[in-house]
Amino acid sequence: MAGQKAYGRTVKSMRNSGVALFIQCLAMLVGFFSRKIFIDVLGTEVIGLQSTATSILNGLNVMELGIWAATSVTLYKPLFDDDRKKIKEIIALQGWLYKIIAILVIVGSFIVMCFFPEIFRKANLPLWYPYATFCTLLYSESLKYFVNYKRIALYASQQNYKVLTRSRLISVGKLILQAVMVKYSDHGFIWWLALEAINATISAFLTTRIINKDFPYLKESVEHPSSLRHHYPDVFQKIKYLAIHKLGGFAMSQISPIVIYGYTTLTNVALYGNYMVVVGNIYNVLGAIFTGMDASVGNLVAENDGKLIMKVYRELFSMKFFITGVCSVCLWLLTEPFISVWLGAQYRLGLTTLGLIIVSFMIGNIRSINDEFINAYGLFQDVWVPVAEGTLNIVFALVLGHYHGLNGILLASIISQFAIGFLWKPYFLFSRGFRQRTSLFVLLITKHSVVFAVAAALSVWLFGRLHLDPSVSIWAFLLSAIIVLSIVFSIFGVMLYSVEEGARGCVRRVLTVLSSKLNNK
Repeated sequence: MAGQKAYGRTVKSMRNSGVALFIQCLAMLVGFFSRKIFIDVLGTEVIGLQSTATSILNGLNVMELGIWAATSVTLYKPLFDDDRKKIKEIIALQGWLYKIIAILVIVGSFIVMCFFPEIFRKANLPLWYPYATFCTLLYSESLKYFVNYKRIALYASQQNYKVLTRSRLISVGKLILQAVMVKYSDHGFIWWLALEAINATISAFLTTRIINKDFPYLKESVEHPSSLRHHYPDVFQKIKYLAIHKLGGFAMSQISPIVIYGYTTLTNVALYGNYMVVVGNIYNVLGAIFTGMDASVGNLVAENDGKLIMKVYRELFSMKFFITGVCSVCLWLLTEPFISVWLGAQYRLGLTTLGLIIVSFMIGNIRSINDEFINAYGLFQDVWVPVAEGTLNIVFALVLGHYHGLNGILLASIISQFAIGFLWKPYFLFSRGFRQRTSLFVLLITKHSVVFAVAAALSVWLFGRLHLDPSVSIWAFLLSAIIVLSIVFSIFGVMLYSVEEGARGCVRRVLTVLSSKLNNK
């Protein structure tokens, strides 16, 4: 029975990943072409404006307080038991909380907009630009609070791919229309904003239809949802912890564009944003590969089989480290040439900046496997950690940014992420969740890191011996990309498979599912 459940989790995760990966690759391709048009026509200041406005709004969204994460953790067990009464009540409670948060975010937004003339005084743009951009983003976020909150039922039950497919396809269509209107219309910026709002509206409508079809009982109203807070005190206990984590997460992920703008200009924010579009798309591809993993891990932890949990953890760690390592080598060898082919050599920031971005990318991805298991166990009580991490990031960003600009800000993020992600979080998970010695993680990360370092060095050396120039043309870049990916995938894959049981177990698990699918056909 346990084996069948494990197989079912794997099948659902692979189905979610396959659908999400295809859509993400399509979105990534369209996104690169559309951003090129946006920069050429609208200018780097408008693109930098969007990044800065998004960061400000994300700061206000800190008031969400981790309600989504707390609710999803609480839903794993009722979904596992198919307890529809509890599912309906928990989501109704979430909806009540979200309405309160939405009102606070809207009020906070209007207060912040009073200071826009001062915030954007350095921008060479009409003042209505930041107001219009921010209000459009605010409208999209408000729909998530008022309409889309029930989507958590699909997420926690590993059916998020049903919404993901449609919403991403709609977003791809939006990007195409935006690019066309920006390029050929006299009012491209207005069309750009209008299509953002239309996209959010259509996505919300389709999400509601899917939820009503798959969870029809959620359409039934729950009387006095506010009173349910007394029946589910564990939700509020988790929210108390997660609220602090949310603040720390904002300090880590959203402070950089604001600090960069504070020390430089919107143009520099846009240049940094170009690199983050590349890295962000890789993040999204990895997110597509691992989509549904949180729910799968939550379901696994709900079974409370310690031996199986450790086995799956080791397999997922090897898989994520391998894919992150492959992407990191590709980013090092291909990002600068891609920027040259995509936008022009004048948009490059240099190898030092690129190296810091990649180190941050690796730390963020590798630490996420521990975060996923910590969330599944509901271990949110280390509230001092996000405060410490956020404080470290802000302090170091302000100091190092003053002396070293963008590179100093990136280094600040690396220092704070490493201190928490590679020192405290593994200890916390292994001691409080797995009930195992932390030395197991030290051995695991050391083995993977040594193998990666050797494989990366060999891959870079071997590619250099080929004397290819990916920046000559798009075709030279594509050829180089295929060669780089093949080299690092083969070298790192063979080496890791040879020395790590987690890698071998992961390969066996995937092959078992694929073999079963083929046999059924």
